[in-house]
Amino acid sequence: MKKLGILTSGGDAPGMNAAIRAVVKAANYNDIDVMGIEGGYQGLIEGRIKPLTSKLVENIADRGGTILKTSRSPEFMEEAGRKKALKVLKTFGIDSLIVIGGDGSLKGAQKLHELGINVIGLPGTIDNDLTYTDYSIGFDTTLNTILECIGKIKDTDYSHDKTTIVEVMGRYCGDLALHCALAGGGEIISTPEKKLNFDTICSKLSSRINSGKKDNLVIVTEYMYDLAELQRYIEEKLNMSVRTTVLGFIQRGGNPSAFDRILASQMGVTAVELLINGSSGLTVGIKDNKMIQRKLENINDEKNDRQDKYRFLEPLLH
Repeated sequence: MKKLGILTSGGDAPGMNAAIRAVVKAANYNDIDVMGIEGGYQGLIEGRIKPLTSKLVENIADRGGTILKTSRSPEFMEEAGRKKALKVLKTFGIDSLIVIGGDGSLKGAQKLHELGINVIGLPGTIDNDLTYTDYSIGFDTTLNTILECIGKIKDTDYSHDKTTIVEVMGRYCGDLALHCALAGGGEIISTPEKKLNFDTICSKLSSRINSGKKDNLVIVTEYMYDLAELQRYIEEKLNMSVRTTVLGFIQRGGNPSAFDRILASQMGVTAVELLINGSSGLTVGIKDNKMIQRKLENINDEKNDRQDKYRFLEPLLH
């Protein structure tokens, strides 16, 4: 490996900077130069590339977001765009690449691997929707951010005997809502894996209210409901006032947790080691608290224990 490139793609996730720092320091330790690609795959196509050194990344591990910026690139999804990206990599003398991002970003990494670039992926997504790994970079920080926000909502709900519907991120994965409930952040949850219809939500609310629990929190994963419609339905059926809160992009920001910084650092060093050993077309993950590698083409082929976690909810949310 002569020169290593690194980029962050898709949605930003707390801990990406810690991963960048680990990659640069591990590469420099092995006398490998690193080039930072700004703006994800679109920045690669446009040649927005600059050198990164250990000194430049020394104090970035505690920062949220990504110093390399990120974007989504429709152009890279086309073959012509990927050929442009390949030409830019060759122009800058970059023969190896580390990509930090979610499902779409890692699929893009696989495309570059097929074009002959040595590529290793790192799972950077707050949604935790990659089944091959127990945790992705950014998930833990986002979960804690949600719990902090929900804790404040619960304070005012209790004071006014109110019910609030809170929408959290997750895309098409319910891990944020699920873990939030397991951590004590909600009484009723609905996720893509265990979606509740309006009548079921009303039934659960009615049962809790009749038992004397007048303040309740309904946690739902994004894209599942028209929240205004759900709010109206509950209010009309149960004759009560309901609030709705969409946490939105506040979930993505903030300093990464210690867990995410350590996870990202371990993954970053592992990625550099894999490239030094001649590996390509792989992505790093964590299973049973150990670093693992899987083929990029198989990132969502494994079954995780998400369903098993749901069995803990029934005794906790009754």
